[in-house]
Amino acid sequence: MKLKYIKDTDTFYIILSDKKSIESDEITDGVVADFDSDGNLVGFEILAAKGKINFHDLLIDSLPFENMNFMRETTTP
Repeated sequence: MKLKYIKDTDTFYIILSDKKSIESDEITDGVVADFDSDGNLVGFEILAAKGKINFHDLLIDSLPFENMNFMRETTTP
């Protein structure tokens, strides 16, 4: 699973699978579910994310994982 935020478009992605999305369905205003060729859910796209998600209160609780990787976008001066 990957969580990705694109600042330029204010879009937040929850990527559940690396499989290619071939179909999308807007399940509520600005929230799109993506599906693979077998109809399996592969991710969510949340448009205008800052108005829907409070990123300051992100809490990770009770997930069954052994390790966790964080990537930080780097900027060059």
